[in-house]
Amino acid sequence: MTRFSLATWNVNSVRLRIDLVARFAAAARPDVLCLQEIKCLEAEFPRAAFADMGFAHLEIAGQRGYHGVAIASRLPLERLETPDLCPEGHARALAVRVGGAVLHNLYVPAGGDLPDPDANPKFAHKLAMTARMRRHYAAPDREAADIVVGDLNIAPGEHDVWSHTQLLDVVSHTPVETEALDAVLREGGFVDPVRAANPAPAKLFTWWSYRSPDWTRNNRGRRLDHLWTRGRARADLASVSIHVDCRAWERPSDHVPVMAEILVD
Repeated sequence: MTRFSLATWNVNSVRLRIDLVARFAAAARPDVLCLQEIKCLEAEFPRAAFADMGFAHLEIAGQRGYHGVAIASRLPLERLETPDLCPEGHARALAVRVGGAVLHNLYVPAGGDLPDPDANPKFAHKLAMTARMRRHYAAPDREAADIVVGDLNIAPGEHDVWSHTQLLDVVSHTPVETEALDAVLREGGFVDPVRAANPAPAKLFTWWSYRSPDWTRNNRGRRLDHLWTRGRARADLASVSIHVDCRAWERPSDHVPVMAEILVD
């Protein structure tokens, strides 16, 4: 059995928040750190800073000014073929083999403000990517060890948002999105260990809007960031953590890291 710690975080610009990444890495000591929305090209990625953190292995899918995902690891990484999930060809997916598992790091589009795919191309793009995820992850191989993490930009359950009724018409919690994500999870045979470790009705949030003047006071969050496992890969439920404290740091991302110990049989 292999065991390693894994964290996922939409850092909202890796160069702007490199000091926060270093602070988190020093405190939480993840073996593998998956980042989304790095907002830079591969050549612009701050490799030296990650080497100083102890991450000897890096795989990067960058895009100037937008999107982008990266995986930093203390364990060796084997780059795998990128899953064809984004219909626009953005840098929104990265696949590696690490610790005996196949790991996919994803960044699903936010989808804009209008939950109408005919009137809003960004929302149509989001639904198209989740549809591709559903097809790609269907028919799981129970002998495989698969992990999917990332900012999926959907809060799937009633207790993954601050108000289920008030957000039913708000992008990230509309029925068409939550049903699509549930289909990916269910048909793919994935486990959601973050929710399993914190059963409903516990409220779980990983994102708080920058628009809120005091996010701690009203706590109007959503759980947009996910860590799923299937097959021979599983999470130690006792190790699951959401690092809410990172949202209170100076110049923070609007997302916080999600972390768990991964066991690969």
